[in-house]
Amino acid sequence: MPPIAIVGAGPAGLVLARVLHLHGIEAVVYEREASPTVRTQGGMLDLTPGGGQRALREAGLEAEFLRIARREGQDLRLLDHTGAVLLRQDTADDAPLERPEVDRADLRAVLLDSLPAGAVAWGRGLVRAEPLGGGEHRLYLADGGTDTCELLVGADGANSRVRPLVTDARPVPLGTVVIELGIPDLARTRPDLAARVGRGNYWAYGPDRSLSAQLNGDGRLRIYLSFHGRDEEWLASLGIPFGDPARARARLRELYAGAGWAPQLTELIDACDDTVWPRSLSALPVGLTWAPVPGVTLLGDAAHLMPPAGNGANEALLDGAELGLAIAAGPGDLDAAVRRYETAMFPRAEEAARFSARIHEVLKSPDAAQQLVGFLAG
Repeated sequence: MPPIAIVGAGPAGLVLARVLHLHGIEAVVYEREASPTVRTQGGMLDLTPGGGQRALREAGLEAEFLRIARREGQDLRLLDHTGAVLLRQDTADDAPLERPEVDRADLRAVLLDSLPAGAVAWGRGLVRAEPLGGGEHRLYLADGGTDTCELLVGADGANSRVRPLVTDARPVPLGTVVIELGIPDLARTRPDLAARVGRGNYWAYGPDRSLSAQLNGDGRLRIYLSFHGRDEEWLASLGIPFGDPARARARLRELYAGAGWAPQLTELIDACDDTVWPRSLSALPVGLTWAPVPGVTLLGDAAHLMPPAGNGANEALLDGAELGLAIAAGPGDLDAAVRRYETAMFPRAEEAARFSARIHEVLKSPDAAQQLVGFLAG
């Protein structure tokens, strides 16, 4: 069995596996999902030149990135809850790829295609890991099997099962609940709304709530309704019948219309399909670090879960690339490679997490739309 076990086939884990593969170092990615198509992969990611784009270059996948990057995804229309357009940014066809959007599904497909057959062990998620001494761990897997490894890398997200091996830190709620909706094939089914929303991001903010929409490369408009200063208990108290999508949409529309939101915004809720997915946001403590633990480290959300502000995916991809390069530079001493990676990752992730926390506080403010205009225009 390869000495390196990566738990989680998200962007961070797959980039790590790819960089290791490029340098002739074998690893296995353990993934709890049964196959790469068992569920949809979510919305878009904006990849920065020094973040996700750099990671993909280090992984030898720059050409593939350029193929899936959506320059027009950088477009933005920012409104307040009355429907007034406060800022509009349209991207020229020859504009630089500062923060192009890529579909999560496209990115995952590129990464999976870059790996040899068998690099991902589907349906073999980690149940628990047992230290054996000397940095080795025995892995107890969801299919009932076990494996051992010399380096265990937790790339398994917010609820990481690897994280407890290095820290007692847990994600804490941010006081924001989000409900995801969507309109399929927007340009064909609702060309009127497509013209209104544009090619990229469409954000509207009002006191204690917001509506953000993002046009995906497959034509689906993903819509996120966010309630700030609220928790899951508050959401449950509303009695929204999430098992009945039509009634749930009607109730959500009422919550926005009753707060004075313009009909042109609530109309987006009316046009959605039966996807109605509630969840709450959480984050790890800003500046989280841990003492070196032989044979274990973390990537991405497992290491530095932060509020959604465009930084998390870039940091996660960089984590995977930088850990891979550190191991390739000294494959004979995995713990030394991990220390080099963590020493660089901790301050980098802290800076990104502080920025994300600051943006999240702006979005929770009563005048979020006006504050964002100043931030984005400046």
